[in-house]
Amino acid sequence: VQLQASGGGLVQAGGSLRLSCAASGRTFTTYIMGWFRQAPGKEREFVAAIRWSGGSTYYAGSVKDRFTISRDNVKNTVYLQMNSLKPEDTAVYYCAANAYGVAAKEPMGYDYWGQGTLVTVSS
Repeated sequence: VQLQASGGGLVQAGGSLRLSCAASGRTFTTYIMGWFRQAPGKEREFVAAIRWSGGSTYYAGSVKDRFTISRDNVKNTVYLQMNSLKPEDTAVYYCAANAYGVAAKEPMGYDYWGQGTLVTVSS
């Protein structure tokens, strides 16, 4: 399984970015796809996740109502639309794949990780 994250960049507070995670290597119908982030000096934290089959979504409280996770089954791509960005959203964002469909909010539940894309929000 290969995960390729893209879409990070520099944006002013209040702005928007859309991250993409292209997945390849096998079928993902039983998977949960997630986004995590890690700021300098902090632990990796859960941001959002989506079940590939059915589309159920999960969000961290800090991003709920600002971020939206979605998927494109044809393109095997998961997106994270980030609106109303805040300086505290600055981090490296990672996409990940959870093969067993449990523990959606826990990094330990994920089996495959992308390389990360940097999001910087200026004040």
